[in-house]
Amino acid sequence: MSQGHTAVPAQLRTLADAQALIDQGVCPIPPREILDRIAGKWPVQIIVACSQGPIRFTELERTIDGISRRMLTLTLRNLERDGLLERTVYPTVPPKVEYRATPMALELYEALLTLTNWSMRHSACIARAREEYDRRTTGN
Repeated sequence: MSQGHTAVPAQLRTLADAQALIDQGVCPIPPREILDRIAGKWPVQIIVACSQGPIRFTELERTIDGISRRMLTLTLRNLERDGLLERTVYPTVPPKVEYRATPMALELYEALLTLTNWSMRHSACIARAREEYDRRTTGN
């Protein structure tokens, strides 16, 4: 492969796979940049919605409370650019557009479920810790 080749497999299984891409001249993106892109409230909600199967733009707009049409469009573009969503346009009038999570996004979805389950298991402990902290710092 040439140094300019940037095609990335749909899913990397190991750090060795990532290292092989680096050896081929594919420049990795820093983890912080990736986390910044996917950790916001809109990307997370979109990935969760798209992980249930193909979903249309208008369905996403109705499902994700508070998101503007412009923010939805920008976030969808970024997720598609990053390989987390596939966009399919059907030649109908009006055009029908569907979004589907890629295998990489489905793997991320599993991680999000783990994080959500952790937060549910520890929510009472965190609430208690906050109360104790507030009591200590406000002098009540």
